This record gives sequence, structure tokens and C-alpha cells, in this order.
Amino acid sequence: MLFFDTAKAATTDLNPVQQMSLWDRIQPPVDISANGHKIMDLFNYTTFMVIFFFILVCIGLFGFAYFYSHKRNKKPYYTYGNKKSHKNVGLAFGMAVFILIDCAITIQSNNDLVNTFFKFPKGDDVVRVEIMAQQWLWKFRYPGADNVFNTDDDIVTINDLRLPIDKKVVVQMTAKDVIHSFYLPNVRQKRDAMPGRLSRMWFELKKTGEFDIACAEMCGTHHYIMKGKLTVYSQEDYNSWIEQANKVVKSENDTEDPDLYWGWKWQE
Repeated sequence: MLFFDTAKAATTDLNPVQQMSLWDRIQPPVDISANGHKIMDLFNYTTFMVIFFFILVCIGLFGFAYFYSHKRNKKPYYTYGNKKSHKNVGLAFGMAVFILIDCAITIQSNNDLVNTFFKFPKGDDVVRVEIMAQQWLWKFRYPGADNVFNTDDDIVTINDLRLPIDKKVVVQMTAKDVIHSFYLPNVRQKRDAMPGRLSRMWFELKKTGEFDIACAEMCGTHHYIMKGKLTVYSQEDYNSWIEQANKVVKSENDTEDPDLYWGWKWQE
């Protein structure tokens, strides 16, 4: 196994703070994935509809308070909201919220899950990685030259995930101790890593560079340092890294040491 330990670097080698406008600061991280736009479309639609109906409620709240204030209506008028017109207005607003928000979000998210995110790619062209989450770091395992996981030629990195551009990537993950959440902000995806259970997700990267990996689940005292680095290479650079890693692999797959012997048979 080959270990690339960037755990210390992840907590000390921070990017300098750049001068950005307020608008730039509230923008989401750049999307580097093929399907991240689907998640952003759902998020943006939900946000727009919530703001739209919030404005309607505010208009009604402050409008009624203004037009039916004591100053303009000296004599109070009592109503119980049980007239047919009152019921029809309430029903119309309820149906609008149900159809435009509840139904629309459910249909859109279900279509994205069934047609995209739950359709896991298969074949020799897929990049496969196993992930072990633990307090407080990420371990990534590549199958090595034999293309079989949990053997002596595996490549194992710590807090350092390296992947090629324009390739479908499938990851399977579990946790050693407590529940963690593997989060790739620039891919718009995250998945819980749980002890005793395998979780999986897939994505395709469309931009090279270095990006953040975070834990999105409060996992203990030092949760804040559980930061990793995603490096996206061109296919040539990725092949060069894999070739170099395979050459310096040492047989350290000790079955008596759970810190070294933690892989599993890949499950399609």
C-alpha cells in the first residue's frame, strides 16, 4: 500500500483570504461535475418558490393590517372565515402551494434520482475508489495494478483523493467509528458513511484543479479538522500518477492491523 499523508497539511496549509465582494462571497462553489446543475436547478426552484409565497404572505399580512386598521374602520367587522368565498381562496392558495412546491419538487427530485444519480455506471472504464471515514480523516483506496481491492498492491491515500477528468467515478464508503458524511461541495453531492454499512455514489468531473473535501456530519470534538483535498487531473497526468504509485507500492496489507486491512470486495 502507498500512503500519502496530507492530514497535517490539510489543517495548516490554508489558502490566503482573498478580497471579494459580498456578492462573490455568497455564491456557491464552482460546479465541476456533469450533473451538479440538476441539484442546483432544484435548489434554485425551491428557493424561488419559497420567496414568492413568502412575499405573497407578507403582502396579505401588511396589506390587511393597513386597510383594515382601526383608523380606517372605526366599527369592527367580525368574520369567521366560513363563507364560500373564504373557503375558495384558502383552498386555492393551499392547492397552489401543494402543486407548485410539494408536487413539483417531489417529481423533479425523483426524476433526477431515478434517471441519473441512482443509475450507477458499470464497466472497465469506470474509476472505482473505496473510502474509510474515521475520526478525523479520510482514507481512500485504489485497487492497484491487479484491479482488485484489498490486496497487497492497493494504493491508499489519506485526505488526498486524486481522480481523472471526464471519467465516471464510483465510490463506496463506510465508517470506522461514528457516522460521517462525505461531502464534495464542488460536485454538489454528499453521502453518509456509517459503521457496518456500505454507502455509494457516483459523479463525473469536468474541470481540473484542487478542491475541498469536507465532513458534513458532526462527528466529534475535532470534526472541524476533517478536511481532505480533491485533485482532478487530465487523463495523462492521472495515468502518470497511478503508474508512479504502483511502482513504489509496498506490501503492508496486514490482516492483523485494522488500520491497514480495511478494504472490502467491491459490490456492483
